[in-house]
Amino acid sequence: MLGNSKFIAGLLVGAAAGAAIAILLNSEKGKEIIEDLKTAANKAGDELKDAAGRLEAELSAVVEKGKEYAENLGEQVRNFTALNN
Repeated sequence: MLGNSKFIAGLLVGAAAGAAIAILLNSEKGKEIIEDLKTAANKAGDELKDAAGRLEAELSAVVEKGKEYAENLGEQVRNFTALNN
């Protein structure tokens, strides 16, 4: 019997929460909140895209420096081996 009353209480709380959310979302304030959330999400998405672009540029520069370092090291090894033969 105790399990049934907990279930019914949970059902009532859930229904009340759902009704409150429905009323909020259908009100002018609710619509304003949704628009604010959309704006914030779009702004966050744009900032994330910008950060990803900057990261890509920085990684490309690091990769290019790594290639140059490897080429220079290879040249030094070739010169060293040529001098010691």
